[in-house]
This record gives sequence, C-alpha cells and structure tokens, in this order.
Amino acid sequence: SFTSAFLFSIEVQVTIGFGGRMMTEECPLAITVLILQNIVGLIINAVMLGCIFMKTAQAHRRAETLIFSRQAVIAVRNGKLCFMFRVGDLRKSMIISASVRIQVVRKTTTPEGEVIPIHQVDIPVDNPIESNNIFLVAPLIICHVIDKRSPLYDISAADLALQDLELIVILEGVVETTGITTQARTSYIAEEILWGHRFVPIVTEEEGVYAVDYSKFGNTIKVAAPRCSARELDEKPSIL
Repeated sequence: SFTSAFLFSIEVQVTIGFGGRMMTEECPLAITVLILQNIVGLIINAVMLGCIFMKTAQAHRRAETLIFSRQAVIAVRNGKLCFMFRVGDLRKSMIISASVRIQVVRKTTTPEGEVIPIHQVDIPVDNPIESNNIFLVAPLIICHVIDKRSPLYDISAADLALQDLELIVILEGVVETTGITTQARTSYIAEEILWGHRFVPIVTEEEGVYAVDYSKFGNTIKVAAPRCSARELDEKPSIL
C-alpha cells in the first residue's frame, strides 16, 4: 500500500531500521530507488545545512553591530595634535583579535608629473601595546598621533576644508560565536572632521558596575586647540 511504501521510504531516509519491511536481491528496481533516494537525501541535507549556516552566520550582519562615530575630531592629547574617532560594539558577544587600520586616500602628483588619482597611505594608530589589536569590551576612542610620518602633518585648521582627502577606517576581527572573520568600514572626508573638538565621556562607573550611554556616542565638545599644523606646533611648542 501507499502507507507501507511511505513508511519504508522514511525508514530508509533516516536509517532507523526497517521493522517488518525489507528488500531482497530479487527486486533490482527497489535497490535502484534506494540508491537514488540516498543520493537525493544527501543533497537535500547538504543544501539545507548550507542555507541555515549562511543565514545564521553572515559576516555582514555582525558588521552592522559595529558602529563608528559619524564625525572625527582633531584635538591635543599628551601635547600632540591627534586625529580621533570612536568605535563601539552593540552586541554582548565579543570580537576576537580586533584590529583597526586607517588609510588616507587622496590625489597626488609624483615629481615626474604622474598623477595618481587614488593614492593610499597607511597611517599608524596610537596603541601602548605596539599593535593595532584592541579589546573592544566598551566603546573606544581610536587615536592617530599627527607626527612626521602622518599625511596630516602639514595641514592646519584653515587648510583642512580645502583638502581633497578621505580617511578610511577598517575594523577587522573574528566573531566569537562562529569563528568567521568580519569587517566593518567607514570613512571621514574633510567636512566630517571637527578641529578643536573632543568626544564626551559615555562610560560611567556606579558601585563597581560600568554603564555605557550610547545616546551620546557621537557627541563632541569644543576644547582649546591650536589652529596651526602639527609641523608648526613641533617647531614652536610655545603655541600650546
């Protein structure tokens, strides 16, 4: 009957045993159908498993929870002009081995007259452990010290608005729950960089417990900062 054949098919598919139904070598058609069903069943299982894994472990979904401040700032920190922005993670699961890279993209002309429309230059990130790895347990302010190695070394506050450049920020890390590498990116053009501003504190401690106020994530305040370039500041420290 159809019911008996259906039960036999289910038992073959899930390999739970045949009970009172079984095939013999006297029925080659049943053997052929069994082989085809096993092949089709393996394909269905593989496709379903792949679809479910791709749906639950998409890297771009995890990257959407990594947020950057909409604006960057330039202010004095430890006696040096610094380019700073804020980054945070909205999920409780951590990003392992997170690293931050900053690149300056601008149009340049070589001494030979060659025009490079998209010239990319890596700039260092200030980190006390001498690496780009960060522990993203709470929102952090990433700092780049504008020194002689920086493409921003000769740019003053007045020159910034006239600069045709873009600073690209790349955050990479491994998702703790899936082990998949994810990447989040943002960029800041000259109009999005505030000179003489600093990010407001958003992490508070009450009775040994830290709290983060994400409503103030991108808020800044004006602070005293020289309007000259970092080169002029190095040449005349008395400006501070």
